[in-house]
Amino acid sequence: MAGGAGDLHALGMAEPPTRLVRVLEVDRPALVLGSTQSASVADAGACASGGVDLVRRRSGGGAVLVEPGGLVWVDVVVPAGDPLWSDDVGKAFLWLGEAWCRAVSGFAGLRGAKASLRVHTGGLLCPNRWSRLVCFAGVAPGEVLVGHGEAAKVLGMAQRRTRSGALFQCALPLAWEPGRLLSLMALSSEERATGAAELTASVAPVSDAAPEDVVQALVGELPP
Repeated sequence: MAGGAGDLHALGMAEPPTRLVRVLEVDRPALVLGSTQSASVADAGACASGGVDLVRRRSGGGAVLVEPGGLVWVDVVVPAGDPLWSDDVGKAFLWLGEAWCRAVSGFAGLRGAKASLRVHTGGLLCPNRWSRLVCFAGVAPGEVLVGHGEAAKVLGMAQRRTRSGALFQCALPLAWEPGRLLSLMALSSEERATGAAELTASVAPVSDAAPEDVVQALVGELPP
């Protein structure tokens, strides 16, 4: 399904929800803010002049730049009471993170690092000063990491829950240009340059993969 980021984020879940895997693709760039972020963190003028939509999602976390061909965006819905459902908000992600971990391990860009590819099972991590501003600078439960020590993020996830179900929003970067994202934030030129340098190693994009191959690999790893 293709469209603007605002329209795609508004899709939500059916009521009552059923299991669903939905592949989404933006048709134009958008800077997507987390539900708790102030609009003042974005440079609205830079977004407008750059033809970038400014959108707010209903799930938490930092800002994400979504552009055509820049990431694989998959929504997964699990109804309450499903065998995959968990009442624990942190643990609810883990099964899906494991499926993603298996799915991406075969791509050439990560194959050599397979031994260090893993799902984060701990709490929310904010390892640097950019973590609350930029989604891919922090680490949440269920997200996929690669490398030892200061690992790089391979997959980001956010969650929306109601009493009847959970919607997991998954984003797998195919490219990572932190300077491009920071150029749309309300920062000084010096802050943007410093942030771009410090965030370069925070993400390991699956740059060798075609989106359709990533989706096929994920679907093959999802529980029946």
